Amino acid sequence: MTGEVLLVGAGAPIARGSAADTASLVRNVLLVDHRAAPDVPAWRIEEADGAGRRAHTALRHRAFVAEQGLFAGTDRDAADDDPRTRVLVARAVGGAVLGGVRLGPVDPGGSDVGWWTGSRLVAAPGAPRGVGPALVRAACATAEAAGALRFDATVQDRYERMFTRLGWSRTGAAVVSGRPHAAMTWPVGRLAALARATKGPLGGLLAGMHLGGAGFVGDDGAPVPGTDVVAACDAILPSMVERDPEWAGWCGVLVNVNDLSAMGAAPLGLLDAVAGRDASFTARVLAGLRSASTAWAVPVLGGHTQLGVPAALSVTALGRTDRPVPAGGGRPGHAVRLTADLGGGWRRDHTGRQWDSTTGRTTEELRLMGSAVARTAPAAAKDVSMAGLVGTLGMLAEASGCGAVLDVAAVPRPAAATVGDWFTCFPGSAFLTADAPDRAVAPAGPATTATCGELVPGAGVALRWPDGSLTPALPGAVTGLGPATGETA
Repeated sequence: MTGEVLLVGAGAPIARGSAADTASLVRNVLLVDHRAAPDVPAWRIEEADGAGRRAHTALRHRAFVAEQGLFAGTDRDAADDDPRTRVLVARAVGGAVLGGVRLGPVDPGGSDVGWWTGSRLVAAPGAPRGVGPALVRAACATAEAAGALRFDATVQDRYERMFTRLGWSRTGAAVVSGRPHAAMTWPVGRLAALARATKGPLGGLLAGMHLGGAGFVGDDGAPVPGTDVVAACDAILPSMVERDPEWAGWCGVLVNVNDLSAMGAAPLGLLDAVAGRDASFTARVLAGLRSASTAWAVPVLGGHTQLGVPAALSVTALGRTDRPVPAGGGRPGHAVRLTADLGGGWRRDHTGRQWDSTTGRTTEELRLMGSAVARTAPAAAKDVSMAGLVGTLGMLAEASGCGAVLDVAAVPRPAAATVGDWFTCFPGSAFLTADAPDRAVAPAGPATTATCGELVPGAGVALRWPDGSLTPALPGAVTGLGPATGETA
């Protein structure tokens, strides 16, 4: 039976055929070897309950106090009494604790600025090989999920190689109870990944289009040549239109008004292009757009509607100013300020991604926030977009031909948002400005303004932490569009 195969798949019939059929079968049949029993994990990692914490404490005491003498009497410290501290344990199939690790904010009992540390990593005598590395990986994932943008650990020198294999980097040396240790950090890539995904391809895609004209490359709006009109256009993610049509309609107005406001332009009117599977669905999108148009007192001047097609929405906005503020007007030495509305909360079903501060605001409040850039007339400004706070700062710095440093602890942030989420979400109404340090920002109604960084020579964005150290957030240019002026600082 040369050239014939016999494939058995779960739920699939036995099939015989020529070798030419094999490729098709391999693509379409789930191959299962019923003779092999499925692997049973030797352990599982979970957040510790009370018993798990007690078992971890006992293992810590045995290893660090009784055997190694790193601590006298007890290894407990303030982090053990901080309710934010997390303990992860590895449990055998029968429930025995095979090891554990502790992690939490660096400042016990203080403000969580997104700087976490891992500690008290320990494995039980005779624990299976791999428990320690598995706990380290789980701790990294847990810290990132909790919004940490910096995750450090101080480890004994003999374990430095293991941490290096797991992707950690050495940042210095330390001595604990006379024993050599290595200070190490885990590279949290959340900020760079978001900037790459949302803005990274733009330089290549838009090459040669000279968007915005001289001095306005990298802006979300574009001055119309020979006029005092500024035009902006944004499309809403089709998945968002499908899932939350009213909110999509609201955001279609919000993001366009923000684009105009960041350039100091007063909005004149809107044009919309909306599509949906039927009239009922499309009416929901238009209801959200209509509500936002009323809230900002910006009329919808016209547009296009199409039915019987997948959901889609794009909105064009027109505004007016005789002094448009560019994103690329910043220079090294300029102070970076954030003006953001911290009211409201996470949009339902968008926790960690979209902050809704605008649906509860009056027209007067929305206009006060939206006119702050025009009344301030800074050297550079940009509204915080889907690239997040750090990605948007990176775009402003790129357009200005320089880099930026962001003081993490100085950034205004709602109490309900972690640093990681706030730095990567769409924050509703938020604007970054750059200008001389002695220039103030005009009052912005209910929004909060704070100086939280500066523009510096170079490229990319670094985060400055309360201990004065800098960690890279964005290694270089965000979009590849380059400086607005074609020159670098």
